[in-house]
Amino acid sequence: MQLTLPKSTQLTVPKPIKISPGIVLAAVQQDGSALKYADPKLKADPAFVLAAVQKNGRALKYADPELQDDPVFVLAAVQQNGRALKYADPKHKADPKIVLAAVKQNGRALQYADPELKADPKIVLAAVQQTKQFHHSLQVILQGPKCSFLRKFF
Repeated sequence: MQLTLPKSTQLTVPKPIKISPGIVLAAVQQDGSALKYADPKLKADPAFVLAAVQKNGRALKYADPELQDDPVFVLAAVQQNGRALKYADPKHKADPKIVLAAVKQNGRALQYADPELKADPKIVLAAVQQTKQFHHSLQVILQGPKCSFLRKFF
């Protein structure tokens, strides 16, 4: 049995409100994670994404995949929040320049780096120097077989 309401009692749902790009830009400039709610076209707009990741590096996860793959945007994201490396393409997790920038901002970003770079003395040292609470980073670092050079210090 199907219940039908009279036409006068049926609800009408309004069309979604179109928010101007200027309002969205203002929102991501205040809080980069607002990119999550942006129209897909804006998530692919370099100016919007750059504004978002410069405010909150983790906004990289909401960007269009093409921009997530762009080293300029990944670098901007990890310079703001090193842990944004988590959302980067694997090739960027293996890029020494990007990983070094990430660990200089947040030593714990090392956990998202390519295994080869987790054993790179320059990157490891930058990670340890950056973080005040480096015990977690050391646990990640010392897991690799190529880290014997560090074990003698701890």
